[in-house]
Amino acid sequence: MTSIWDLRARVYDVCEGSDLRRGPYKAELFGAMTGRVLFVAVGTGLDIARFPPGRRIVGVDISPKMLERAEPRRRDYRGEMRFVRADAQNLCFRDATFDTVVTSCTLCSIPDPVRALRELLRVLRSGGRMLMFEHVRSRNPVFGWTLDLMSLWTRRVGTEMNRDTLSNVRKAGFRIERIESVFLDIILAIQALKD
Repeated sequence: MTSIWDLRARVYDVCEGSDLRRGPYKAELFGAMTGRVLFVAVGTGLDIARFPPGRRIVGVDISPKMLERAEPRRRDYRGEMRFVRADAQNLCFRDATFDTVVTSCTLCSIPDPVRALRELLRVLRSGGRMLMFEHVRSRNPVFGWTLDLMSLWTRRVGTEMNRDTLSNVRKAGFRIERIESVFLDIILAIQALKD
């Protein structure tokens, strides 16, 4: 059965647009990748260009079409990278497999984000770090309400613009170490630890 993400794979790069504004923030955040890295929802691989070279990365995505489109970018990466088709809510890896887990505009698209975050916690070793570049619901009433309205439309294509990701990260059992605002309080760079 073809998923919404398989259908979106054909136009994903166009919809994401230019990464010029957010790219430097992503590169800085991704620079903290250490050890064995899990990158969740690799999509068409747009973020691979922002990965530091020489890392050992496993990229997962639920959509085979997304992974297919990401393949040329995977081959161009100056490090070790492989892809695995996997659902973030039910990962196929053993406990404590990774030193770092990374998400980039991912948790808005997963049906049960807390379940996925608990899976990330499970596959992360004790003392490991989660790096997140995510958009969240604004605490500003006007912006928050606007995101709520946008989500009425965007959830039909698989994206919830108004999630309370910081609360979800804490519910899953992570300790948030650092939050940096990239755009107002809507796009955040988050670093969290597994104690």
